[in-house]
Amino acid sequence: MCLAVPGRILRVEDRDGTLMSVVDFGGVQKEVCLQYVPDAGVGEYVVVHVGFAIQRLDEESAMRTLAEFEHLGVLAEEFGDGFEIAARQAGVTP
Repeated sequence: MCLAVPGRILRVEDRDGTLMSVVDFGGVQKEVCLQYVPDAGVGEYVVVHVGFAIQRLDEESAMRTLAEFEHLGVLAEEFGDGFEIAARQAGVTP
């Protein structure tokens, strides 16, 4: 499954003409492209899908969404070790 997940921007930088950032998803940090929301800044929340920030989101909505995703158990699937998850689903001990 591939979700659009809210995260908080920690850093922003121009990398060879592409606006990139480091976004925190509750302790997991990923590099994210900001080209679709170039005016988003450090400390703001963005919704990220397949490595691209696609919109801004207020903090309250971001926290509510993350809490619901955690409750449903989808964050571990989205941010966990893909090989370990696949092995478990196949019934193999990693």
